[in-house]
Amino acid sequence: MYEFHGDMQRYHNMTREVTEQFVIPFVSQSLDMSKPLNVLEIGSGEAGVLSAFTKNGHKCVGIELSPNRVKRAEELMKDEVAAGQIRFIAQDIYDINPDDFQPKFDLIILKDVIEHIHQQEKIMVRLKEFLAPNGVIFFGFPPWYMPYGGHQQVAKSKIGSKLPFYHVLPTFLYKALLKMFGETDLMIEGLLEIKETGISIERFERITKSAGLTIDQSKFYLFNPIYKFKFGLTPRKQLGIINHIPFLRNFVTTCAYYTVKVG
Repeated sequence: MYEFHGDMQRYHNMTREVTEQFVIPFVSQSLDMSKPLNVLEIGSGEAGVLSAFTKNGHKCVGIELSPNRVKRAEELMKDEVAAGQIRFIAQDIYDINPDDFQPKFDLIILKDVIEHIHQQEKIMVRLKEFLAPNGVIFFGFPPWYMPYGGHQQVAKSKIGSKLPFYHVLPTFLYKALLKMFGETDLMIEGLLEIKETGISIERFERITKSAGLTIDQSKFYLFNPIYKFKFGLTPRKQLGIINHIPFLRNFVTTCAYYTVKVG
């Protein structure tokens, strides 16, 4: 696991910087962000993403399953919480009544989240219930077939955490390799769950359409913006010709950004 994951303030700040430099400019091409907006993030974690939006005067809500992560987010953003600019909910989105939010949300964010969700078709439909008219949903995710699409970089083993692509092997082989590398049962269980929920570019586009959503724009990265902090690599957009080659693009695209709308 990357060492900054153990330093929540650093991780929070890093995520805020990526959001300020890359996510907000991208979203701004689909949504007028010159006025205060209501923003919802699903899987808000320690709220590094939302801190970039509160900094720009937007009012935010973070929904997060882990009460511990919500507690850390509230500590990191105690001033914004006290001012009523942001609030956090430790709950499953399916257990929340969307009518409790009035007005509804101009922007909904799922950054590095959709690839962890079971029944992805279902969440697409559910999100529409929280969205204001003319609202936008932002997705950012690593395509499943990219070198570390299985999130194996969080493995404890030096070999297992650095070996690319082996997450795409059949489950029994992947599990056997993880055991051989000395991973714990808990780690293996978590990585196998990601194997169940990992999402390709083509699948994302297909379930978006089936949910009655329209892709407004997309951007693919050869080097994910977060790699600036993980590896010291300059973020780099994917080659245009690669963007349009189905399936192949999944193997060489480390991050995909989308904004989608209803209709």
